[in-house]
Amino acid sequence: MSDQGSSHQRDGSFYQRDRDWHPPAFFPAYKTSVLRSPRQALLSLGNTLSEMTGPVFGHDMLGPLDNDLIRNYAKTGDPIGQRIIVSGRVLDEDARPLPGVLVEFWQANAGGRYRHKKESYLAAIDPNFGGCGRTITDAEGRYTFRTIKPGAYPWPNGVNDWRPAHIHFSLFGHAFAQRLITQMYFEGDPMIWQCPIVRSIPDDKAIERLVAALDRESCLPMDALAYKFDIVLRGRRSTLFENRKEGN
Repeated sequence: MSDQGSSHQRDGSFYQRDRDWHPPAFFPAYKTSVLRSPRQALLSLGNTLSEMTGPVFGHDMLGPLDNDLIRNYAKTGDPIGQRIIVSGRVLDEDARPLPGVLVEFWQANAGGRYRHKKESYLAAIDPNFGGCGRTITDAEGRYTFRTIKPGAYPWPNGVNDWRPAHIHFSLFGHAFAQRLITQMYFEGDPMIWQCPIVRSIPDDKAIERLVAALDRESCLPMDALAYKFDIVLRGRRSTLFENRKEGN
């Protein structure tokens, strides 16, 4: 059951984030975190009404090719690269599926290059690949999209640092407290464990949650490999529906 189906779950506050699970804001090996990170102790605040409500997205905002990155920017043919399918479920911390979640995704092309003006990598732009899309989870919290497997690319952090192949995700859950921006990596990539951004995560099990598993059962023969990537958003603390014993 999703938290949209129960008023007492909608009204409950959200669990606090586990700071031992998330990466620290200050991690010198990730160079840009030095200037971006706060230096004072964090303050714990209760959930506000604005954090516990909205936003609400409807399926009518989606275009027919928004979840097909192979087709949604193609002009003269299909983009170059390994065709893949990415799918999974969006759940809360109590393992309840979350329907109606806006899932946005963006990535580099097969050569490791993003399509934006400030891109400085020398790899070529693919004229048939835009590298971004979106979808909304169904009643069981499921999502899926087609794309091209992205390439690794260098970045100006250390002398010879490279980002492993990854796809960026942005999610809007049932409230602003369920906002999440994260990255998905690919099973079997040795570069994952060499990346300074990844190594800022203190728990190896948390890193493994960012790695999509090859899903052979969902592969399309002679067409596309498939990867499975489940995502967990913040859950709500349960609250009493009524204070009367006979209530239900």
